[in-house]
Amino acid sequence: MRFLLIEDNQALANAVIDRLCLDGHIVDHSSDLETAWDFTSTAEYDLILLDIMLPDGDGRTFLKKHRNAKSRTPVIVLTARSEVSDRVGILDLGADDYMIKPIDYSELEARCRAVLRRQTGQARNAINFGEVEFDSLAGSLKIKDKRVKLRTKELRLFEVFINSPDQIFPKSQLLDRLFPYEVEASENAIEVYVGRLRKHLSGSNVSITTVRGLGYKLEIL
Repeated sequence: MRFLLIEDNQALANAVIDRLCLDGHIVDHSSDLETAWDFTSTAEYDLILLDIMLPDGDGRTFLKKHRNAKSRTPVIVLTARSEVSDRVGILDLGADDYMIKPIDYSELEARCRAVLRRQTGQARNAINFGEVEFDSLAGSLKIKDKRVKLRTKELRLFEVFINSPDQIFPKSQLLDRLFPYEVEASENAIEVYVGRLRKHLSGSNVSITTVRGLGYKLEIL
């Protein structure tokens, strides 16, 4: 999945990025609000991690504008403020969750998973679709009695499909969700990973279908 981290503390940002990238996520980093707006105007994000005190303004201004724009992208606020009134104010502005600094990175990962589950209406990490059970935490597919461990890119690609079944995804959009800007990857890479996922799904009633001229979609046959 693709995350946007808005944080001006470079050491903290590096630690968060390293931790999330180990799980195969793509993380774009902005240290100020102006750059953050540039990112959100050119890319689609699954989750935003937002600091409050930034060099060019207050993160709550970003949050309020983000919600006023009717964006459904979930936001977790990272704040040093521990007062109840501050936390209540952050949630009332539209934050999906918050974490108080210093951050425990295992907890951050868990909160990211929880917020993303709520976003897709899931109560747990495992998602059932047709004859397939997908466990994002274990990184596996279960088809009938067979369980398949997914590689990192396969996992993140299937996450995109399973969170929006029957939606058509162009190759360019999938490329954007799987690779950071600085990595030169072609749409052929998407074809390779789709091919691998199709092999894993063989024997089930779930398929990644090619929609000629448009892209791919996950569906029950």
